[in-house]
Formats: sequence, structure tokens, C-alpha cells
Amino acid sequence: MKRIGLLTALSVLTLPLFAGGATAAPPARDCPPRGALFCENFDRLPVGGAASLDWGIDTRNGTLTVERRSAGRGKVLHIRTADNGRAFLRADDLAVPAEGFYGRMRLRVGAFPAAPDWAHFTLVEATGTGSAEVVRPVGGQYVPPAGRALWGIGADGGPTGDWTAWTESAPADAGPWQCVEWRLDPATNTVTTWFDGRATLTATEDEHGGNPVPFVLPTVDTVKIGWQLYQAGTTPAGFDVWIDDIALASRRVGC
Repeated sequence: MKRIGLLTALSVLTLPLFAGGATAAPPARDCPPRGALFCENFDRLPVGGAASLDWGIDTRNGTLTVERRSAGRGKVLHIRTADNGRAFLRADDLAVPAEGFYGRMRLRVGAFPAAPDWAHFTLVEATGTGSAEVVRPVGGQYVPPAGRALWGIGADGGPTGDWTAWTESAPADAGPWQCVEWRLDPATNTVTTWFDGRATLTATEDEHGGNPVPFVLPTVDTVKIGWQLYQAGTTPAGFDVWIDDIALASRRVGC
């Protein structure tokens, strides 16, 4: 993975704040009844090592565990990795419509990387046919000039190469629960990401990490949700992430 992030033109919009609050764990939600391509809130799974007939697992130096919420009812997925490990829930064989899809999850990150410089992390990855791009609507990097980790849309594996379009207007804050949403729009080859319904990042066909090659979205059939870090020798030495209320749908689910 490339260790240098590139700043691209990213827009920031202001929308209503997620009603669940910034610090408290949000209430569990049922899966959306209509328009859902994939949905998982973990409440029906037993506590312990995560497993389901509805999705697969992709791990290396990492684990997925179903846990009870620390407050309130319901369960969450606890992701734990060591150094540059990975641990993903993998939704395959998705029937994504031609107009693309929206995603939503509730997320809490224990700590983001503070070393090495340009440490690159991914939480959502989408792949498919028609384009070799590995699209990363939720991810970011530790950016030394900013002295902190920043959110950024990214991609790899296709003609646009390896890029992460981070922005200082979207700091990656550890600790609180957040509602994270994203959209992949094949009609315009645009990726849009929201945090708590407010900070919106956009990568377009022509504005994506400073690369002049046009960015073309694949016809998505697989989405991975979890955590991966690509450089070794990290600070901290391991990472803990909690995820809940995952939904992939043909229309925006919302927070």
C-alpha cells in the first residue's frame, strides 16, 4: 500500500445531528423491511465467535466476536486486530441495482493509528465486476502534517491506483459511537460518505486523490465491513472496533 495520502477536493455539508448522541451507544434498530440488500444487527446471534449463514469472514491477525451491549439491550460485533491485521464481515452475492446502493452502520473505534506516518486503514470495502477498482468509502490515514488520523474515501487495484482522499475537515475521532453512511452512484461514478448525518466526503470520477485517470465504479457484488491496517509497527499495537446495525439498501436508510 502507498504511504503518502493525497488531498483532493472534498465537500463538507451540514445536516441534522444523529439523534442517538455522540457519546452514548445508540439504540438498536431492526433491519429495514423494504429495499434491503443486506442487513445485520447481531441481536439474533449467540455471544462468542461471530458466525452466520448470511455472511462470511475474512481475517488475518484479527477476530470477530459478538458481544452484549455495555448499556441497553442488544448485541454488537467486536473487531480486534493486532498491528497490520484485518478482520471483516463479508457480504457476497449482493444483487445491487444499476443505480448503485447506500450503506449504513453504527461504529465505535477504540483508537486510530498514531504511527507509522501515513498509516492507512479501511473499514468498508466494495468490489465487483466491470472495474478493477477496490472502492473504500469508509477509511482514512494518519496524516503527520495534521498530527492525527483523518477520514478519507479511497480506492486501490484499478487504473487510478492506490489513493486516499483525506481531508482535515473530517477528523477521525476515537471513543464515541457514530452513525456512518455511504453511497456508491455508478451513474456519475461518485462515492459519498456521511458521519452522524453531517460531514460529507465526496470522491468523483474526476476528483479522486489527485489522479487524472477517470475513476469508474465496479458493479458491486461484495462488501466487506470491519477493519484493516496496511502498515506494520503501529501505535497502538492493536485495534478494537465495535459495529452494529449494518444495512445495505437501494435507498438511503438514514440514522
